[in-house]
Amino acid sequence: MTDQPTKGPASYFPSIEKKYGQLISAWKDKVRARYPAKPMELVAMLKDEHQMGHGHANAIVAHTLAEDGLK
Repeated sequence: MTDQPTKGPASYFPSIEKKYGQLISAWKDKVRARYPAKPMELVAMLKDEHQMGHGHANAIVAHTLAEDGLK
């Protein structure tokens, strides 16, 4: 069996951790601390408060919401 590459939002996680210096679990905690905000409000928070790029912020928010059954 061959290893399949990671797809979807999680495919960004290694570069997010490297670029922003925190584990994905820490970013997810930041997102969850802002519940029940709307998805784009959560993306804006990561961009505005943590200078994260839109694609990276969106990947974290989308994955976190899906994991929590909110999307």
